[in-house]
Amino acid sequence: MELLLNKLDALVSKLEKAGGKGSQAANDIRAQLNNIKKGKLDGLASVVESLEEKADDSAGASDLSASVASFDSILSGPLGQFKTASQAIGGDVATLGDLVGSTFDMQKHFLQTVSASKQPKADDLQKLLKPTSEMIGEIQQFRESNRRSEMFNHLSAISESIPALGWVAVSPAPAPYVKEMKDAGQFYTNRVLKDWKEKDNTHAVWVRSWVETLSELQAFVKQFHTTGLVWNPKGGDADLSVIPSKPAIKPKAVPKAAASPAKPSPKAFKATTATQKPPSLHQDGKKWIVEYYKGDQNITIDQIEMNQSVYIFKCEGSAIKVNGKCNNIIMDSCKKTAVVFDNVVSSCEFMNCNGVQMQVLGNVPTIMVDKTDGCQMYLSKEAIGVEIVSAKSSEMNVMVPKGDDFVEMPLAEQFKTIIEGSKIKTSPTESV
Repeated sequence: MELLLNKLDALVSKLEKAGGKGSQAANDIRAQLNNIKKGKLDGLASVVESLEEKADDSAGASDLSASVASFDSILSGPLGQFKTASQAIGGDVATLGDLVGSTFDMQKHFLQTVSASKQPKADDLQKLLKPTSEMIGEIQQFRESNRRSEMFNHLSAISESIPALGWVAVSPAPAPYVKEMKDAGQFYTNRVLKDWKEKDNTHAVWVRSWVETLSELQAFVKQFHTTGLVWNPKGGDADLSVIPSKPAIKPKAVPKAAASPAKPSPKAFKATTATQKPPSLHQDGKKWIVEYYKGDQNITIDQIEMNQSVYIFKCEGSAIKVNGKCNNIIMDSCKKTAVVFDNVVSSCEFMNCNGVQMQVLGNVPTIMVDKTDGCQMYLSKEAIGVEIVSAKSSEMNVMVPKGDDFVEMPLAEQFKTIIEGSKIKTSPTESV
């Protein structure tokens, strides 16, 4: 009995040295322990319960602390590599890297609040989430206001996947949501890898570190917030007075090795007004830009070179003819518009379009279709071996030459997946 009392006395002494709430609990236990030493054993159970409660509190605090430390390791690990690669690329990508870094910092501050606080009211929760939400919005606006950027695929890859940080508002399964957002950006990260494969390995590092960042975020959420955001039930009220404000991000200069022109400072994106912008066909460096045409069937680009590209934006009811051989053609946010071209070195791409057509008279290695409803692709005999990559699109048809006519072949929109042991097999459904 004396040995047991000595051990209890030692444990109480440790609580006293811990200070704060631990010291207060030690004083209560000490009083009960003195009664036990005097022979009042009925207080022993109370002492044991108090010590167990303190042990549970300590374990809970340790788990919450581990959660914040785990998130911090993402910031110092793959996200740190992503930010370094962004600065190495420079220009719009460097600015984007700063925006992404600040967004993760906002979420870290939020998670620190979560680990120390009990769940707040809905209105207070929205105030705590606002800084992260605003940063996500700014990243997406930055992409929209820099559609002519030579690094547009980089901006799109992040803009499509950065909503993964919105997992904090998802339940009961936030981890799959993170994966869904990671997959949403894959179309553009693949483009970055393809475009820079033999030019600059920094871009491959950039893609790899970003994908790893989201993968580790998914693992973090699955481990510590499996069914939703976990608050500290023994914590105090969330401190709304220390909510961080949105930082000011300055645009970065393009490195000397890059060919892209300097970009203006990022500004808040404003919704398009009802005022119709005038149509324009002009050359900007190595890019031909065709934009805002309506009902014009006679748009022609003649003096194009093999290292130049064509960007067609927000045209409606129009047709563009590209004579010669160019690097690639992109049609973005167009309706009922067609493009006819001779030869393309890289790819012809459609994104955010509706009811569009293309016809290749020579050769095109790759056709990419993303978020497009209605796309007719007329191929030449030379282009029969083309690779077609599609995502989130419908009503896609390939017109293959047969004699003097074309045979229409629909692309798959629905798929069937079968799990066989540890493997997955996916194939188009029979209705396609």
